[in-house]
Amino acid sequence: MSWEGKTAPDFTLQDQESKEHTLSAYQGQKVLLYFYPRDNTPGCTIEAQQFRDRLDELASQGVQVLGVSRDTVKSHEKFARKESLNFPILADPDEVVVNQYEVLKQKNMYGKQVMSVNRESFLIDEKGVIVRHFGKVKPAEHVQEILDSLK
Repeated sequence: MSWEGKTAPDFTLQDQESKEHTLSAYQGQKVLLYFYPRDNTPGCTIEAQQFRDRLDELASQGVQVLGVSRDTVKSHEKFARKESLNFPILADPDEVVVNQYEVLKQKNMYGKQVMSVNRESFLIDEKGVIVRHFGKVKPAEHVQEILDSLK
């Protein structure tokens, strides 16, 4: 399914501080909604650190970063504290939003079939329309890829 040009599905989720975030409340600014498999795993940590370290560059382009995984608020709180994250990471333990955005995929891990969140991102414009879908994300390169797409 091609996401580009479609209205981003709205949702409300809690962040690492138990504060609620509703996607539609961000209309009027760009949002980079990124999905990642799990807190405190190597690739997810690298990706979060990249967003943390380059958040000013994204903000200068008018982009609000929101991370989403199936982890709990408590897990997010520990992860955000440990990594000094300076943006909201949203808890979706009930898998509502990962299913809305179709990022929950069957994967083969160590010979077993498991359902896992695929590392994907959606750049949403000021009107709530998805202008870019990043389907194959490399954690260390993703922020630069986003910045390049904003030029």
